[in-house]
Amino acid sequence: MKFLFALLFIGSFSHSQQLTLEQANHLASLPIKCLQQEYPNKLNQLLLNETELLSPKALHPAFYGCFDWHSSVHGHWSLVYLLNHFPNLANKKEIIEKLTTNLSPENIAEEILYFSKPHEKSYERTYGWNWLLKLQHELETSKEPFAKPLAQNLKPLTDLIVARYIEFLPKLLYPVRAGTHNNTAFGLSYAWDYAVYSNTIPLQNSIKENAMRLFLNDTNCPMDWEPSGTDFLSPCMEEMGLMQRILPEKEFLMWLKKFAPQLFSKKWQWEVAQVSDRTDGHLVHLDGLNFSRAWNLYQLTQKFPKEFSHLKSVADTHLLFSLPSIVDGNYEGEHWLASFALRAFEEKSKIK
Repeated sequence: MKFLFALLFIGSFSHSQQLTLEQANHLASLPIKCLQQEYPNKLNQLLLNETELLSPKALHPAFYGCFDWHSSVHGHWSLVYLLNHFPNLANKKEIIEKLTTNLSPENIAEEILYFSKPHEKSYERTYGWNWLLKLQHELETSKEPFAKPLAQNLKPLTDLIVARYIEFLPKLLYPVRAGTHNNTAFGLSYAWDYAVYSNTIPLQNSIKENAMRLFLNDTNCPMDWEPSGTDFLSPCMEEMGLMQRILPEKEFLMWLKKFAPQLFSKKWQWEVAQVSDRTDGHLVHLDGLNFSRAWNLYQLTQKFPKEFSHLKSVADTHLLFSLPSIVDGNYEGEHWLASFALRAFEEKSKIK
């Protein structure tokens, strides 16, 4: 199956910037499979006492599947995104039924109760928060009839997360530059997109002010230090992606020449990250790193084709390298990698 999947994608990859319906159905199959799969599960829960020992579904009735909370959230985003772009997606009825069941007002109310526990104030900060706002954004921009009620259902949790961002960011005196969940730059990127789309000015102001404070003076990002052992985000690329969002174009290019001058070289190449054991849930993170690099390089190419058109081939190499691995039969990668691949395709499709 892995070999056939690779042929399917690679065979048509160079002929279109857009996913085909067949490709979209393959990507959709993974979150469909895990969206309501409760186990195995990693709760990342802080227990005050024995009364909090509950099942994943009891604790998180909306986002209990796909191994952990944040993977469930971006699994939901993947399916909404695919439905928005492929109205004839296979299993469309089943997908909408799953989304409607999970994102009910009652389930979102339970999620809010969990987030409202004083000892869970940092739960999913900021990785899961970021993906939740991307899901909200996707639902609100959808023209599909199913999406508007679900956006309304999700909005109270989104509002809580927006308030959490505004409260937390000034307290973050130093950025987290790791290539894993706590990466600060990635944790602000989709939140910024949602803040701009929804005209949520307090969130825009908070993200911009704090991103400038944390990142504006950065220079010479050590790209040759990547990859670190279990990265699934590129620290250098995610910071670049955030600053590209918040800075005016000329200011961004000036910043980038100091931050990553090697990107301006037409001869620049970047070796892909290799995974030695895809049954290891941490080592398989490196497939995600390849997708993270790809979506940021595509984004840079799309916005600045004159300066960075040469980076498209570098992004293509990273995307193609890890793409076949997302359906290798190992749940360690299958429960989340489709979302990362889809993000790379999302940015690739914007290149004219």
